[in-house]
Parts: sequence; C-alpha cells; structure tokens
Amino acid sequence: MDVQQTRFSPQEITALARRLDRPIVLVGMMGVGKSSVGKRLASILECSFVDADDEIERSAQMTIPEIFEAYGEGFFRDGERRVIARLMAENKGCIVIATGGGAFVNDETRALILDKAVTIWLDSELDTLVERTARKDNRPLLRDGNPREILSRLRETRRPFYAQAPIHILSGTGPLIQTINKVLQELSQWQ
Repeated sequence: MDVQQTRFSPQEITALARRLDRPIVLVGMMGVGKSSVGKRLASILECSFVDADDEIERSAQMTIPEIFEAYGEGFFRDGERRVIARLMAENKGCIVIATGGGAFVNDETRALILDKAVTIWLDSELDTLVERTARKDNRPLLRDGNPREILSRLRETRRPFYAQAPIHILSGTGPLIQTINKVLQELSQWQ
C-alpha cells in the first residue's frame, strides 16, 4: 500500500510525519487489526513499526502462550509494561507501536501511553473479532472456553479503559485502506 491509495497527498503525508513528536500507539482488542493497520500506517508515514508482542517474545525468548503457561498473566502484563515503556523511551518521533489487547488495561501502562504517545483505540464489532481471532491459535485467553463468549466479556470489561484513548477508530470488514484513511484523518487533526 502506498501513499497514492490514501486520501492524502504525498506532501500532506510528509508534513504529518514531520509533525509527529511522539509515538503513535494502537490499543484495542485482539483481532482488531492493530498490527495490520500499524504496519501499513508506518509504511505510509515512512516511520518504524514495532509490535509490542513480538518485542516481548524476543526479550523473554519465549512465545506469549509459553509465558502465560509458565508464569501466568500477571507476570506477562508486568513484562509487557516494561517493554512498552522501553519502546516509547527509545523512540520519541515517528514510530507506530501495536500493543497487545490487554496492555491498555494495566493502570501504569495506560498512564504512560496516554502521557507519552498519540493513543488510538482501534475498535471492531464482535463478529469481526471472532472471525479474525479464529485465524490464529496463539491467543492464550481464548483457549479455555467459547471464543465468542470470552471476546464479548473481554470487550465489555476493557471498553472503559480503551475509551480513555483520545482517538477512536472503528475498523470494519472493508478494505484496510478505509481504516488507514480514518487514522490519517484523525492524526492530521491531532494537536
């Protein structure tokens, strides 16, 4: 996907990227498209992209399901917070960071992201989340029960946390460029 597929001119994209003095952090439920949107957004803005889950696995030298199984969710969330803090400290300018679905629920992680980043909540309908998460078997929170029920419960529990993000984008089932254009529009208005 290149700049020509957006509603923005190359000059507008360049000006927007230059104006970014803090990371763009994508938050939201698993399966909402944070990594897909983040990679393409970073490419369009000519920024770096980092998936926090990939960084956690690299730091721990274990997969996320292995971390959950060996040490539990509390240990994972603490490591997740430290990795996100490091990524944000190392990258002050134009970078896009995709977080794990539960990262923004942690009070310390959420406060850090809200203070130091442009925070974007990517949201989707439940049916979209169920369909997208069924594509991979690496979601530890979905392994012990009905994925639809678990996603529904998590979505409702996490909604008040995600709603604290200053930018809220609905990611639908249409082409990804539609979501990218919504993000770019919101970023162009960001102060």
